[in-house]
Amino acid sequence: MDAILDNYRKFVDRVDALCHGIENALQEHITCSEGCSSCCTSITIFPVEAAALNAALETLPGDEVDAIRNNIKEHAGGERCPLLYHHHCLLYAARPIICRTHGLPILYNEEGQRHVDCCPLNLEQCESLPGSAVIDLDQLNTILVAINALFLSQTDYPAELPERLSIAEAILGLQRS
Repeated sequence: MDAILDNYRKFVDRVDALCHGIENALQEHITCSEGCSSCCTSITIFPVEAAALNAALETLPGDEVDAIRNNIKEHAGGERCPLLYHHHCLLYAARPIICRTHGLPILYNEEGQRHVDCCPLNLEQCESLPGSAVIDLDQLNTILVAINALFLSQTDYPAELPERLSIAEAILGLQRS
């Protein structure tokens, strides 16, 4: 499974570099820091991101895996991310793409209009943003969709399963009735 995640991991590295560059450029206007979990809501992720979370989970000691799974079971279905524990992500190094960009300025399209948004705690005194300090969410998602499609073509992910999974479904398995 490791080699099949290479494209995704390279993409994560590029997204991380982009985010670090934006954080450095806007550092006096960014309030996000360790322990801030305001943006950490329950999200859905692509199967490739689910595989990366599970690959990271497999590297941990058994008691840590059990604790993470128990935390997810306890908080599955809630509004907050079930990977949160005392405002910290239990799988931070393997967090999905959207989590890596949370809080930073993003550009997105809605009903044919382009909008810039960010965490309301950030950029309070910032009067303008250079284009290089804004993440084009549509472009990022286009790349992620392509990487996910390639991943799916190389795995036996069942066609009847959803194209996006909750964190709980990704880690604990699908609970279908």
